[in-house]
Amino acid sequence: MIFRVKLFGARIDPACEYCRHGQASQDGQMILCRNKGIVAPYYSCRKFFYCPLKRIPKPRPKLLEFSPEDFEL
Repeated sequence: MIFRVKLFGARIDPACEYCRHGQASQDGQMILCRNKGIVAPYYSCRKFFYCPLKRIPKPRPKLLEFSPEDFEL
């Protein structure tokens, strides 16, 4: 049995920002929905269909930089 890790977690809150029916407006502030018209990015309706390609992952934390002196005794 293979267990797959979900990329954004097991529970995904619906939002028009990453719905198949929504498209970002030119200014990037609102979402143009095929069903509801102009809506807020975190609005959701009954027609919500998750599109993972529209999700933007959180930035990775910066790695600490070590010098050779950090590893000396």
